[in-house]
Order: sequence, then structure tokens, then C-alpha cells
Amino acid sequence: MNRDAHAVQAQEKLSERCSDCATLSYDLHIHSCLSPCGDDDMTPGNIVGMTAIKGLDVIAVTDHNSCKNCPAVMKLAAQYGILVIPGMELTTAEEVHAVCLFPELSAALEFDRFVYEKLIKFPNREDIFGKQQIMNEEDICIGTEPNLLINSTTLSFDELWDIVAGQYGGVMIPAHIDKNANSLLSNLGFVPPESQFRTVELHDMEKLSKLQKSNPYLTQCRTICNSDAHYLEHIHEAEYTMAVKERSAAGVIAYLRGEL
Repeated sequence: MNRDAHAVQAQEKLSERCSDCATLSYDLHIHSCLSPCGDDDMTPGNIVGMTAIKGLDVIAVTDHNSCKNCPAVMKLAAQYGILVIPGMELTTAEEVHAVCLFPELSAALEFDRFVYEKLIKFPNREDIFGKQQIMNEEDICIGTEPNLLINSTTLSFDELWDIVAGQYGGVMIPAHIDKNANSLLSNLGFVPPESQFRTVELHDMEKLSKLQKSNPYLTQCRTICNSDAHYLEHIHEAEYTMAVKERSAAGVIAYLRGEL
């Protein structure tokens, strides 16, 4: 089954349960120029502009271990009627990447401060790793992050759901589980039996069936496909959709938590 067939099948199942849902095109894993591996052109204004061109309804800015560029992107996106979910791509102690999304900016920024305390500190070298730029809504750099954001934190994968969902009202999604590096399956080799997540992210939807056969837990999960864009041209077209009860950050979070 190709990725379009997977998407249609998932949408049909949702439609049976939710006839009054709003259908949103999405890309919930986008890096800005705050991530050292993100292109310098990934400014708030450029991200929002490209999102508008692509016709996406909802995006999430998910820099490595930081939410500091979420405010500028959210402020700009509101002018275009684009919904932005504040978040980050957290690196666990096992070097597993997890997309963490929040219903409100205040919760995301509180989580940002919490994670920064857990980040293994190592000075960033721009000549090696790249710039880590904090931007305002006018695409002006108002600061830089001195410590390398792509380092691991001391947070373990098995405690992350309770922290993100329980303490901050958000959702944790194992990132790009089909990749051979920095994913739940590549780094741990299995899905921990005590896991509580209800959505996983794939880079290539055609790999879903094979992964489900070897990891039965995944059959219980919703699957989303994000770009993990580090360059403007990699932001997704309006290709993948989700059906949510309301067009809001809380509605998207509820969908990703399997509450719909």
C-alpha cells in the first residue's frame, strides 16, 4: 500500500467516528534558524511565508531542545490565519528524538526552561555546527544560544510522556521512527512495554506496515508524516491531513493524544 492509500484509509476511519470534524493539512516538524542544522533562511517570516504558499493549515516549529523561536512564528502566522503549535524536538538521554507539542505558548516556554536545565552543556561553535539564532517577528536576530542545542538532555525516554503530557498538558511523539539514527527503534531497538504515546511520526509512510509487524504496539497508534524541514523548500505541501474536533492547538493535541 502506498503512502496516499495509507492516508486515505486513515482518513476514512476517522470520518466514521467524527462527521463534524475539521480537516487540517499539517506539517508538525519544522526547524528554524535556531537549530544549528537549520538553514539561515529558516526565519520566522520565511517559514510563515512558505507555509502560506504551500497552503498548510497548521504547522509546528520544533527546534532542537528549544522553543525560543515559537513566539515570533506564532505572531506572524496569526496574520495569515495559519495555526502554529509551539513545540520542540527533544533529544533524550538515549539520543532518541521526540517531538513535543503544547496547547499554549506559555506551557511551551515553561517546558523550554525545564529542558534547558537538563541539557548537557557544551559551547556551540558556529564555524562547526552553525548559528543558533533567536529571532523576532521582524526577522531580526535578537540573540544567540551559546550552548549547543543538538546535545542530549538527561531526560530518559520512559519518563518523557508523563512530563510532557502530565505536567505541561502537551503530547510527545517519537520522531521519524523509520530512520536509522536518533529514533526510538534505531536507538532502543524496541517499543518499551510501558509506553503511553498514541501517535508516531514517520518520514516514509510506505514503511509503516513493516514496522507494525515487528512492533505490534504501533498498530494502536496514529501515524503522521512530517517534513523535519531544515530548509524552506523541504516544508511539506498540503498533502497530509488530520481530522480534529476543533481548529485549535488544543484540538490538534487531543487528536495526537488519541482522545478523539
